[in-house]
Amino acid sequence: METPLIATPLHNRLREGLARMGVALRSDDWLRARDAGLNPTQMTILEALEGRENGLSVTEIALNLGVSQPSATDSINALERKGYVVKQPVPGDRRAVTVCITDAGRQSFLTGDAVEGAADQAIRALSEAEQADLLISLIKMIRHMQEAGVIPVQRMCASCRYFRPFVHADKTRPHQCDFVNASFGQRDLRIECREHETAPPLSRAATWEAFQGGLSTLHAT
Repeated sequence: METPLIATPLHNRLREGLARMGVALRSDDWLRARDAGLNPTQMTILEALEGRENGLSVTEIALNLGVSQPSATDSINALERKGYVVKQPVPGDRRAVTVCITDAGRQSFLTGDAVEGAADQAIRALSEAEQADLLISLIKMIRHMQEAGVIPVQRMCASCRYFRPFVHADKTRPHQCDFVNASFGQRDLRIECREHETAPPLSRAATWEAFQGGLSTLHAT
């Protein structure tokens, strides 16, 4: 029998909490997609393509969605019929195509993305400090999954060639983005950045080590 003094392991309870949030997020995704005239899978594809001028291959889209290539192809074909994506041939490979978002697809994605759901409201109920702490925790979890090969490398600061963590003495803006040549703070860290360029594995590992070391120093002060 579980009691406050004899509880399941903490990581199990955290997983349970994330599962509850996942239910709310999926519900929100349906609402966003519905308002955009899409289904959640189609909405996720447009989200993955947004900001990628060179588009993505069908294989890359399938990896981002965590589905089979045939399933991804069905959703891509539906978006193509709506005029939301276009397929462009890959030079030198007549069987391969690159999928790119159109202006109509981008507008549809932005329409759905403007809808605030229950999960958004729950996050905003946290204080700014709590939101910042949660952001760091999510970055650590996502980084672990991508390095384990469970998910593809995400377009977040921690995996970007332009990110230099904790190079500035200012504790409110310790990081540097070399893409825009500007410093920024913890709460400005991104999980999805359209200017992202994936750093090579060794560079990515070194950046993460510096990030972790900076976090330890920050918490110690």
